[in-house]
Amino acid sequence: MQSTILKKVRYIRVDGGLISADERIIRETVLKVMADGRHLVSAMIVAAMEKEYAAGYLYVQGIIKGAADILSIEIKNNIADVRLKEDREKRTISENISSSLVVRKEDVFRCVRAILKSPVFRETESVHSAGLFLDGKEAVSITEDLGRHNALDKVIGAGLLKDVDFSRTLAASTGRQPAEMILKCRSAGIPVIATKGVPTSMAVELAEKAGITIAGLVRRDAMTVYSHPERIE
Repeated sequence: MQSTILKKVRYIRVDGGLISADERIIRETVLKVMADGRHLVSAMIVAAMEKEYAAGYLYVQGIIKGAADILSIEIKNNIADVRLKEDREKRTISENISSSLVVRKEDVFRCVRAILKSPVFRETESVHSAGLFLDGKEAVSITEDLGRHNALDKVIGAGLLKDVDFSRTLAASTGRQPAEMILKCRSAGIPVIATKGVPTSMAVELAEKAGITIAGLVRRDAMTVYSHPERIE
């Protein structure tokens, strides 16, 4: 996998002299998502899990109700060509999360640690990681991307294609958590998001209204719970 998303380049380092060497850096690519011939979005992504990204994007945007609405996804020449059921119904996105999920604080720490083990991040320090965990324990998917929002779309798409019950999941993500990340979780029905970063004020407001728990600054054995602490045991 790393060979497809990393590219070797020659560079000159200036550090008391000139040093010529090779380094592997992230291979950035554009992915155009087409649904039944209609252009939906063009995203700059890491070229991995393109099908999952397309499925996650369609689901988060409310274009599909589930994986059954997708007839096929073909990735070719940087295009995700999606064919959808003609008689599908557009999904109504709820403003509130319906979930009885409660996770242990130990599992929150474990999920965040899991996404920080990315060998791509360790080598390049230029990607965001995201993960989706069933009941805060079982990893459904862990991936990396240039943007935290793309990485979240990918793991949501992976969960969708695996027919996961999103109301029983925890999403872990690197970096700060702006409102866009909370909106994606609300759209998918994910009740808990954990990060080693921090949320914005608007993100906290949205999460509080939607019934989403944000656990931020998850580091070592400490965290800050910004909304709905009752979901963490």
